[in-house]
Amino acid sequence: MKSTATNKTKKVRVIPGYHLTLGITVTMLSLIVLIPLASVLVYSLKISPGEFFSLLWKSNVRNAFLTSIGCSLVAAGINTVFGVIVAWTLVKYDFPGKRLMDGMIELPFALPTAVAGIALTSLTSDSGIVGSFFAGFGIKIAYTRIGITVAMIFVGIPFVVRSVQPVLEKMDNSYSEAAGVLGAKKTTIFWKVIFPELKPAIFAGTGLAFGRCLGEYGSVVFIAGNKPYYTEITPLVIMSELQEFDYSSATAIALVMLAVSFFILFLNSMIQQRNARILRGGNA
Repeated sequence: MKSTATNKTKKVRVIPGYHLTLGITVTMLSLIVLIPLASVLVYSLKISPGEFFSLLWKSNVRNAFLTSIGCSLVAAGINTVFGVIVAWTLVKYDFPGKRLMDGMIELPFALPTAVAGIALTSLTSDSGIVGSFFAGFGIKIAYTRIGITVAMIFVGIPFVVRSVQPVLEKMDNSYSEAAGVLGAKKTTIFWKVIFPELKPAIFAGTGLAFGRCLGEYGSVVFIAGNKPYYTEITPLVIMSELQEFDYSSATAIALVMLAVSFFILFLNSMIQQRNARILRGGNA
């Protein structure tokens, strides 16, 4: 009798509706994520492996990959540094307009990408406020890879700020204060005490920023200028193939971008799991 009662107790859930919510979750995940991604793979399989690699080795496709991935890496690195600084400033200091600045971090999420692209192009062109200043030194921003990187920084920095900010808000300052009392320098306190706690959030934000930059189209296509073999981005090449109704080539290029994105997410997940194990071991 006791074992039967125990089994019945185990089957009773505190929050009801598990099977219903699980079914809805799997259905939505399938319709929105899995089925579209599977269609990319199906269309890509319509061409032979030789045609697939031949397509990827075309000069315009190859240069588009180099431009998109290279600029995304640079933008993600810059976002990491300045995103941490912005998050630190918003959490650790009080100043006039702090709430306004905190809200403006969300602007790249709310602003239509085409509007952002046009605004950045107007600002950084040779006749723009920022572009005219740098043009005096012989530096062109708009219609170059520098402009592409600027647009990617704009759309990617919120991911780093919003990933690091909650960790800073919940961080226990007693360890850093104790290190300061023991005579540790501020740089030592940051790298030995604060940075290890921020590291998982920084990696997560950087990975998300890189993924967003890699697939960004609307805000980049205007400022890029779309010069063949120089400022063409991969999403633009995909759009060109779709306009020519070459769905197999478009999905083949998209499959590579998808693989890169999945690799970044997988790497990010591995880092998160590793840091979670380290924290559990430290707590034990």
